[in-house]
Amino acid sequence: MGRVIGDGGTAFQIVDIAVEPAHQGKGLGKQIMAALMDQLRQHAPATAYVSLIADGDARHLYAKYGFEPVMPASIGMAMRLG
Repeated sequence: MGRVIGDGGTAFQIVDIAVEPAHQGKGLGKQIMAALMDQLRQHAPATAYVSLIADGDARHLYAKYGFEPVMPASIGMAMRLG
C-alpha cells in the first residue's frame, strides 16, 4: 500500500509505503511507487514539489523515480507525542 497526501495545490508527500514482510522482494514496492508517480504526473501540476522520507535502504528505490537527498537545504524531522 502507499498514498500521496497534498495541500490541494503544489505540495505533495508520498507516505505510508508498505509491503508485508512475506511479500517483500517481489517488486511490489516498485509497482506501488510507479502507480503513485503515474497519479502525480496525471493530476499534479508540473510545478509540484513532491517529498518523502526514506527509511534505510528504501532511498535506493526512491532514487529510481528521481528522488534525491535535499540536505543540507532541508532535513526531515519528527517527534512522538506522549
